[in-house]
Amino acid sequence: YSLPRIKCWSRDQKLAEKFTILNDRGIGMLTRIYNIKKACGDPKAKPSYLIDKNLESAVKFIVRKFPAVETRNNNVSLSFAYILHIYYILFKLILSLGIYTICSPFSIELLGLCNKCCDHVCELLNTIDACQVFFDITVNFDLTKNYLDLVVTYTNLMMLLSRIEERKAIIGLYNYAHEMTHGSSDREYPRLGQMIVDYENPLKKMMEEFVPHGKSLSDALLSLQMVYPRRNLSADQWRNAQLLSLISAPSTMLNPAQSDTMPCEYLSLDAMEKWIVFGFILCHGVLNSDQAALSLWKLALQSSTCLCLFRDEVFHIHKSAEDLFINIRGYNKRVNDIKECKEQALGLMHRERRKFLRSALKELATVLSDQPGLLGPKALFVFMALSFARDEIIWLLRHADNIQKKSTDDFIDKHIAELIFYMEELRAHVRKYGPVMQRYYVQYLSGFDAVVLNELVQNLSVCPEDESIIMSSFVNTMTSLSVKQGIQPNTAYTSVSKASLGIADHRELGKMMNTIIFHTKMVDSLVEMLVETSDLSIFCFYSRAFEKMFQQCLELPSQSRHSISFPLLCTHFMSCTHELCPEERHHIGDRSLSLCNMFLDEMAKQARNLITDICTEQCTLSDQLLPKHCAKTISQAVNKKSKKQMGKKGEPEREKPGVESMRKNRLLVTNLDKLHTALSELCFSINYVPNMVIWEHTFTPREYLTSHLEIRFTKSIVGMTMYNQATQEIAKPSELLTSVRAYMTVLQSIENYVQIDITRVFNNVLLQQTQHLDSHGEPTITSLYTNWYLETLLRQVSNGHIAYFPAMKAFVNLPTENELTFNAEEYSDISEMRSLSELLGPYGMKFLSESLMWHISSQVAELKKLVVDNVEILTQMRTSFDKPEHMASLFKKLSSVDSVLKRMTIIGVILSFRSLAQEALRDVCRPFNFPPLEWHHILTQYTSVSVDHQVAMNVYELSSAAGLPCEIDPALVVALSSQKSGERIPEEEYKIACLLMVFVAVSMPTLASNVMSQYSPAIQGHCNNIHCLAKAINQIAAALFTIHKGSIEDRLKEFLALASSSLLKIGQETDKTTTRNRESVYLLLDMIVQESPFLTMDLLESCFPYVLLRNAYHAVYKQSVSSSA
Repeated sequence: YSLPRIKCWSRDQKLAEKFTILNDRGIGMLTRIYNIKKACGDPKAKPSYLIDKNLESAVKFIVRKFPAVETRNNNVSLSFAYILHIYYILFKLILSLGIYTICSPFSIELLGLCNKCCDHVCELLNTIDACQVFFDITVNFDLTKNYLDLVVTYTNLMMLLSRIEERKAIIGLYNYAHEMTHGSSDREYPRLGQMIVDYENPLKKMMEEFVPHGKSLSDALLSLQMVYPRRNLSADQWRNAQLLSLISAPSTMLNPAQSDTMPCEYLSLDAMEKWIVFGFILCHGVLNSDQAALSLWKLALQSSTCLCLFRDEVFHIHKSAEDLFINIRGYNKRVNDIKECKEQALGLMHRERRKFLRSALKELATVLSDQPGLLGPKALFVFMALSFARDEIIWLLRHADNIQKKSTDDFIDKHIAELIFYMEELRAHVRKYGPVMQRYYVQYLSGFDAVVLNELVQNLSVCPEDESIIMSSFVNTMTSLSVKQGIQPNTAYTSVSKASLGIADHRELGKMMNTIIFHTKMVDSLVEMLVETSDLSIFCFYSRAFEKMFQQCLELPSQSRHSISFPLLCTHFMSCTHELCPEERHHIGDRSLSLCNMFLDEMAKQARNLITDICTEQCTLSDQLLPKHCAKTISQAVNKKSKKQMGKKGEPEREKPGVESMRKNRLLVTNLDKLHTALSELCFSINYVPNMVIWEHTFTPREYLTSHLEIRFTKSIVGMTMYNQATQEIAKPSELLTSVRAYMTVLQSIENYVQIDITRVFNNVLLQQTQHLDSHGEPTITSLYTNWYLETLLRQVSNGHIAYFPAMKAFVNLPTENELTFNAEEYSDISEMRSLSELLGPYGMKFLSESLMWHISSQVAELKKLVVDNVEILTQMRTSFDKPEHMASLFKKLSSVDSVLKRMTIIGVILSFRSLAQEALRDVCRPFNFPPLEWHHILTQYTSVSVDHQVAMNVYELSSAAGLPCEIDPALVVALSSQKSGERIPEEEYKIACLLMVFVAVSMPTLASNVMSQYSPAIQGHCNNIHCLAKAINQIAAALFTIHKGSIEDRLKEFLALASSSLLKIGQETDKTTTRNRESVYLLLDMIVQESPFLTMDLLESCFPYVLLRNAYHAVYKQSVSSSA
């Protein structure tokens, strides 16, 4: 709005509109020129023709002669002209394609537009002087602010243009190429070139220009004498006045915040300092004639040492002002004032202000979060707080990056994140409860402002007809406002075309209009108000300082809860873009995305590291509870009871688990306490916002944490196996399970801090660990344990260092010369196998089974080769088992008898290990399986002879996956059926399978001559693991004859007949060497029948007298007793 007192006024001036347009265009051109300067200063982005060696001499020549360059000079070579011609064509091509480059013809034309804009500014300033416009920031706020903004923008534009070192080269080269191509200079070049020369020292030139405008400018600046000193108070003065406090006077808490100068209360201190410094430099004469002006000037010089020209381009106040005034006669006092103020310009006052604002904004945000309805009456406090904090943050950022620091503490604020955080909290309150504020101010405008304005208009002594109509329209519009109706943003009071009603004579009316404007902004311009008072997009151009502040925030545990403020600041960046430089949006957008991503990633990493440290501590505590650690305690108790001599006196007593929970003092803080505190602080920050939108991209902080937890949990699980490939050492499954449970307990507790689905993390990670490789192609615990059991434990069984003890259901080390580095029992007993099953799950155990079956398959393939080598002899023996002499002669012709038995024993060992694994899996899965009787009924129903073979195998596979026993092992069937038969037909394969069983049966008597074949009742087996043959024979027979669709029962009967016949023969042998363990070998027949679901004891009785078995058991038990005695 503008109701100016004007002597010669024209209806067509439209000052308000011109101010708005020129200020906007000025910012746009500043943006363009800023990008040109940055590109020319960057070696990577610098135009190629400025660094081309062929043009170096020509560029120097053009710069030296600028702006007058003689193109017809004979000294200019043809090659130079040719190069310039190519560059000009390239310029035009870029322009025709609409491609923006920093120094393209569009930028050249931009400099021409800059020249025209300067003309428009000068014209408007002359109009203002001619019309004698009245300026007072407290009365006609918008007009005065726009006027001062225009002066500063114009000054900044000229100064920034003068800082482009290559400006003469760019413009000169372009004009040179233009003239050589078209025969004449660009029509804008003379004025543009002259402007570049005139503004070589921009401030000095503008001081001359502004001599006629000194009266208007000084009047506008002097109106700040009631505003600027009140804003530029110390923290102690703010504290004594209880500034921004809602609870200092509880009785007035609901009263609306009022002021005669409402817009001035949240006016940027940084903007006012730029007005004062640049304004009084341009109209410096008033400093010698007006004491008020000098006071404002000195106060501004003491507040800052540098001002922002545009973004990260700064103006060093004291040095520049001193250089300007030192050459002006009679300005020695002003120079001394500058020097004096420079010494007083310290950061202590600003540091104390930030300290005060942290507590003030915290109190304000806390009260408003509890009582958001106060946002209505106390909206002014909110925007004042945002503006004050924004000014102090920008001051710190600017000075920390550009001043040689005398006092480091004044320019390093490790608590700056807290201040930014409370700003973001207030901004969030305004956005969330915007409708509350709108509803309040709609009612305020219609119920109070309209009434007061109507009274003021009625009391005007003189009110011309046009002004009366406008004022009446204001009153009527505000009176008829409703919550649903709202208010139109284009209000009529922003421009009045006549000056009959002098605003200088009606100050109360002007102040009331200022108040009404603020109230209307609360209705329809809340977003714009937030940008005006709290925009911190300048951080985009101080990336290094921005990142340093963030790192300082993370390093200080008490500040880590405010670290989310840095990603939130990235949402501000796009507000600094301008429509005159649309290409910059991509660059700034990418920067905002990359910075936000980096901040959130670092926060998640920090939280992940804290969680990992806590997990490590918890795993250590859980490890103390393992059974192996209680052995010493039990030993001490036994020794104490038997009064035996204790150990060495100097030996320290081991602390018992739980000691860490005993606190003698509440102030005692452990490392775990510190970790939990730091984690809770950081998780508060991660959980502060569910998501944030930056340049149409949505960021979810919690997902960053989830992703990092998944990766770290995966690595930790694999790391906790402590697998050493060189020494083949690995953690016991039970110990790993204890550590994993401790780790998961800690991760579950994270849900108390952050709203993340930790179950999803468990599912993703633990399910991947049941596979051979995880999603990153890395080995899992399934592959590590499978490899260890196959290549280490079972290989040592094959080497005779370990035996399977059925009585203990475990593999046990045998006494040998070379002791093993591990105890097999500690990795294969039932508790360890259950732990392994729980870790690997059904999928992992299936992979383990498949790996075991692959080894069995390779052994069976070798056995088939041995059968093929002896196929004729075995065929004869198959039909001659009732001819002892013939069988004896044929047996002597057999080759590789020991190899067959050894390979069958290896298969039996592998199957015994798998049996242990399946039993453990069944125990782990029992809560999720059908009841045993019900499942037995299902198996009987779907695996009978009448059921389709494939259906039965599917049921077996399902049963096996749950650890349930099956008559036919589906994994073994799949492994053996995948073997390549070569050129053999199915009938031949079936015959080889039958002969393999014959080969094993007729070879069994040779076991009696082995010293290690003695049966031990204590372990219910043989030390050379031949008792595993029972499982091997039954499982291999069932699998092979299922594949070849033969009768399993018939083939096993045939095997039993051959085996019993062969074993009966050794009863007639007289050689003690060959029959030393005859009774132990007899027991194999009983084991085979006991193990088989297809054979019965009656069938065995028909082939092998039970009395022999009974005598054999008696003999081995008797031998065992005598050996132990």
